[in-house]
Amino acid sequence: MAKIKISQNPTFKTKVAIPRVGGKPEDVEFEFKYLDRLALSALFDKWNSARDEHANKVKEDGLSWQEATASEIGIQVAQLRDIVAGWAFDEKLSDESLTALVTTCIGAPQAVLDAYQSAYNPARLGN
Repeated sequence: MAKIKISQNPTFKTKVAIPRVGGKPEDVEFEFKYLDRLALSALFDKWNSARDEHANKVKEDGLSWQEATASEIGIQVAQLRDIVAGWAFDEKLSDESLTALVTTCIGAPQAVLDAYQSAYNPARLGN
């Protein structure tokens, strides 16, 4: 009988369809950090707080569209930094390359976050 560990691997890989302006999405392999349920819920709490703070700042401080976008880019870079351990882009994973990805491709952050979250969905049984 095969032995199976209860503990998960510290990272896992999956392909993410990265949108390309004027073209078809490109599948890029990402290596993600595994988090258990408690750590994952704490991460989501952190992200929700950051989103709420951003929305309040935009409203209360009357940020320009450009200022609000720059702030949002910072939030998205932090989110990806929290979960991405590696990727198959030519550029080495760094704060600068994460910022370049988030800045140049408006749909990339959501595509990465969706792929990460879907990896945690229970596998479908049957057809």
